[in-house]
Amino acid sequence: MAIDIKAPMPGIIMEILVDEGYTVRRDDELLILEAMKMENPIRSPEDGVVKTILVRKKDFVDTDQIIMSLE
Repeated sequence: MAIDIKAPMPGIIMEILVDEGYTVRRDDELLILEAMKMENPIRSPEDGVVKTILVRKKDFVDTDQIIMSLE
């Protein structure tokens, strides 16, 4: 079952810390989202494998935009 990771707020993707196919554990950092001049780590909600990454570094994202999915 796929788990969609959504942006919690609008911002800019500063760094992507994983690649497709990576195995991640709950609370691992997946990427860094800059919002209001603060860097916010986006963490994995549970264990899984990164299925797709839908953003690139420097992309602007909106609140609730799907940025990644795990399976």
